[in-house]
Amino acid sequence: MIARVRTVAFQGIEAVPVDVQVMVAPGKVGMSIVGLPDKAVAESRERVQAALHASGLSMPARKVTVNLAPADLPKEGSHYDLPIALGLMAALGAVPADALAGYVVLGELSLDGAIAAVAGVLPAAIGANAEGKGLICPHVCGPEAAWASAEIDILAPRSLIAIANHFRGTQVLSRPEAGVRQGAGVLPDLADIKGQESARRALEVAAAGGHNLLMAGPPGSGKSMLAQRLPSILPPLAPRELLEVSMIASVAGELAEGRLSDRRPFRAPHHSASMAALVGGGLRARPGEVSLAHNGVLFLDEFPEFSPQALDALRQPLETGECVIARANHRISYPSRIQLVAAMNPCRCGMAGEPGWRCARGERCKADYQARISGPLLDRIDLRVEVPAVSASDLVRPGQSEPSAAVAARVARARAIQAERFERLGASGVVTNAHCGAALIEKIAAPDAGGQALLGDASEKLGLSARAYHRILKVARTLADLEGNETVGRIHLAEAISYRVASDRLMQAA
Repeated sequence: MIARVRTVAFQGIEAVPVDVQVMVAPGKVGMSIVGLPDKAVAESRERVQAALHASGLSMPARKVTVNLAPADLPKEGSHYDLPIALGLMAALGAVPADALAGYVVLGELSLDGAIAAVAGVLPAAIGANAEGKGLICPHVCGPEAAWASAEIDILAPRSLIAIANHFRGTQVLSRPEAGVRQGAGVLPDLADIKGQESARRALEVAAAGGHNLLMAGPPGSGKSMLAQRLPSILPPLAPRELLEVSMIASVAGELAEGRLSDRRPFRAPHHSASMAALVGGGLRARPGEVSLAHNGVLFLDEFPEFSPQALDALRQPLETGECVIARANHRISYPSRIQLVAAMNPCRCGMAGEPGWRCARGERCKADYQARISGPLLDRIDLRVEVPAVSASDLVRPGQSEPSAAVAARVARARAIQAERFERLGASGVVTNAHCGAALIEKIAAPDAGGQALLGDASEKLGLSARAYHRILKVARTLADLEGNETVGRIHLAEAISYRVASDRLMQAA
């Protein structure tokens, strides 16, 4: 007899159907798994046998063959345990085979028969719903699966015995409720920042338009504090963005207890991170920090201390909003539309340009340090601001700075203007100026006569690239949106160019 159970394999955040075929036949006693399984799948044999024994079922004294079809698709992960066990139970008559036909199954088995959590339940639930099937998943992953659809049939048992009793009618498994993760405390507030008015302004502009930001200044000037307060002025995730972010987190196994949150991701990897850690990859391809920060912020502190190869790997994701991992036998794509925020010292000693400081290595210290960042990567950064050391008068000044709530309100208004504009123009998938195409930004950010003359002069004198030209228009459009102006004026372009001029100085030094 051959029993069939549907499960999935993951390619990026897409769940690809896999047919688990279990045959019990005369022959040498044993169990074999075929169909390009990796080590974790091959070891399912031992976990399944132990879990069945703990649940009161013994393996038949016959030959058991498990085929994972399609056979040419690599199978990775421990989530094949439960479908293999249920297929074997169906072949033995412990559960009705026809009852499993309407479900997609995934879960890892413990030796005592308990079902442990696995990664990728949300994409699997969405794929099952698209096929018109239900889902059987671990109990702790049930709140995650419930977000796929209100109509999908979900069974979230704690053990093999529970699922067997459910199909026999002696126990009823209730449908899990969609889980929401409560915010982990209050976000840091911009009111904590003393002084740094120009940097606060750049942070607001970056938040309003989704622009990339680079802050340069001596140690202790507040660069990291500013970056850590960016999430407090960003709007919450829209439903579509929430689903995308949660699917990536699900595949990476980072959804705590299967609960979702509308807070935008904020990822801050250490500067020792490898290229695979930043953009994804490895022996078993996994999403990297740039994908885990999708629709959120990727903060790179000590920017030049990252390896140049890892930093240059960010060029494609920053430009296309997609991270492609290519291997000899497969190709995986993860969404990675991020807002890059970077912080750096002006030189290795950190004090170049500060009054009263003279570096022993001179200008070479600054030039060598900044040369670790390539020009093409800097060209993709819209805003670059100097963050000078905070003066004593700023530190002792009474009262607080403007709180995050006031800034967040202005950012929300600017983003609402952008979303309405792009929806009106039929630009699907575009919600901020930073991710607008070149042709469209020329249309919606066409400057007035004075602004056009200023932009033309700046392009010639500064030798702006085509990318820099369009990014200046994007920043100017955001500045106009913050003020509620429909037309991009000379003053908006002047401020946008001032951010780019600082970046060009840095590139010349590099």
